[in-house]
Amino acid sequence: MTALLIRDLRLAMRAGGGFGLGLAFFLLVAVLVPLGVGPEAATLGRIAPGILWVGALLACLLSLDRIFALDYEDGSLELLAAAPIPLEGVVAVKALAHWLVTGLPLTLVAPGLALLLNLPAQGYGWLVLSLALGTPALSVIGAFGAALVVGVKRGGLLLSLLVLPLYVPTLIFGAEVVKRGAAGLEVGAPLALLAAITMGAVALLPFAAAAAVRVNLR
Repeated sequence: MTALLIRDLRLAMRAGGGFGLGLAFFLLVAVLVPLGVGPEAATLGRIAPGILWVGALLACLLSLDRIFALDYEDGSLELLAAAPIPLEGVVAVKALAHWLVTGLPLTLVAPGLALLLNLPAQGYGWLVLSLALGTPALSVIGAFGAALVVGVKRGGLLLSLLVLPLYVPTLIFGAEVVKRGAAGLEVGAPLALLAAITMGAVALLPFAAAAAVRVNLR
């Protein structure tokens, strides 16, 4: 499993579309929104939680089609499916690799980008916490969506249409945590729901994704 994780991390860095592209997209969102909305600090601070979460969500979406596509193209996916290790574990490792090159960097740079959007100071910690809790769900849900379109030509658009509706609950509760935290309100309920979504996705979706991969390889 460790060797597979290292291999996927190397492929993600080498093939592009992961670490650098996701961060660049996230930065562009944070820079362009003030230009379009205007420089009013109050307005930017009010919309910052939603904008930051939408930017992180779309940045994660950029590289989802590469989770299984490269392995499918070179035949490695069939070998992994026939290997002694469970295919569910392979899916989980690939989702973890995706999170390490997209979700984790986005979480780490988010406070710096929040400065551009004038997020209130008390919301910075909640922003990092919500992204740390929510982005793993984005990667696991994305891995499930990528498994559904394995072998489909030009499946990137279809993947986006499949995954975006599943991302909505994570987006809603993640942005709500930051919004309430920035306003000094109680964040327990949305934070618990966000954690529940992530735990449910991590516990269940690798099995669904593995089943989808097996079907598409037949």
